[in-house]
Amino acid sequence: MTQSQTTQDVTIQVEGFGPIQARAGERLVLALERGGVDLLHRCGGKARCTTCRVSFQEGEPGAMTAAEYDKLSEKGLLGEARLSCQIECAAGMSLTPLQTRTSTGLEPGTAPAEQIEPDPVWTTRPGASTEG
Repeated sequence: MTQSQTTQDVTIQVEGFGPIQARAGERLVLALERGGVDLLHRCGGKARCTTCRVSFQEGEPGAMTAAEYDKLSEKGLLGEARLSCQIECAAGMSLTPLQTRTSTGLEPGTAPAEQIEPDPVWTTRPGASTEG
């Protein structure tokens, strides 16, 4: 691998769908959709609606955007779910999509942008280890 090849492929285990391939740092919502998960994202991936939520069995990131923190707090979901539109893919993730087109009968919404929106302000999620 040359130094110009900075993206690393990672495998994410998705309950009900199996393993999907993603690029490290890619928006989770986009990787899930590309991997065949019919995940909702009614607001277009802007941390406004919580329909793209997932729960982690393993590999939950310690980092969280302020937008995700605010929206999960507002909806009473902080500590229970994460917003896939606000998460960057990393190795070791194992998760369950909580709202899909199949389970709800709803349409996904507009396609999320390649980069996290709104511009992320990173914080540490409650309960995350801040060591090493």
